[in-house]
Amino acid sequence: MQKIENIILDYGNVIFMIDFVKSQDAFTQLGIPSANEIFAHHGQIALFDDFDKGIATPDDFREGIRKLTGNFELTDLEIDTAWNALLIGVPTGKHELLLELKAKFRTFLLSNNNAIHYAYCMQHIQETYGIKDNTVFFEQTYYSHLMGMRKPDQEIFQFILEENGLIPEHTLFVDDSPHHLATASSLGIHTALCTKDNPLEKIMKDWKLV
Repeated sequence: MQKIENIILDYGNVIFMIDFVKSQDAFTQLGIPSANEIFAHHGQIALFDDFDKGIATPDDFREGIRKLTGNFELTDLEIDTAWNALLIGVPTGKHELLLELKAKFRTFLLSNNNAIHYAYCMQHIQETYGIKDNTVFFEQTYYSHLMGMRKPDQEIFQFILEENGLIPEHTLFVDDSPHHLATASSLGIHTALCTKDNPLEKIMKDWKLV
């Protein structure tokens, strides 16, 4: 096994637990037909991609949801509540593991995120754990909506590798999406799929990193 010096972690369902079905159901309640076809773990329409890349503003996103529902009376709060329904939270012990990893490796966060989810997530960890944001756990944190690019595009991985001088063969990337892992792997980065049955804690033990 190659010597791992750098670890890049996804956020959703690796550290912060999420459930896509909850937002799909919430969007259905707002009046979007076949919500699972426009937004899902395996793919989504351009509105969501553009929001992830910061191309669409929160107001643009909300207006897009109103168009999808055909209900222009929906309030910002109703839309934000449905959108944030998928966000569950950070389980006890995850932050301690991140600190343990940071003490031994160069660690980075790479998240497909957006302005509304980001605000909710940061508020959650501040209220629950008294932590302002994720910078305490990583050398650098990268969020798609602040970078103008998103996974699984190669450019976002190349940017992080080049900016930090990371050697792919000494780098492990953990994500819950096979599509994202495929891109990283094509660049020579080691990858591990995070699932309910194969959580971050198990992956780190299997790779003998903790």
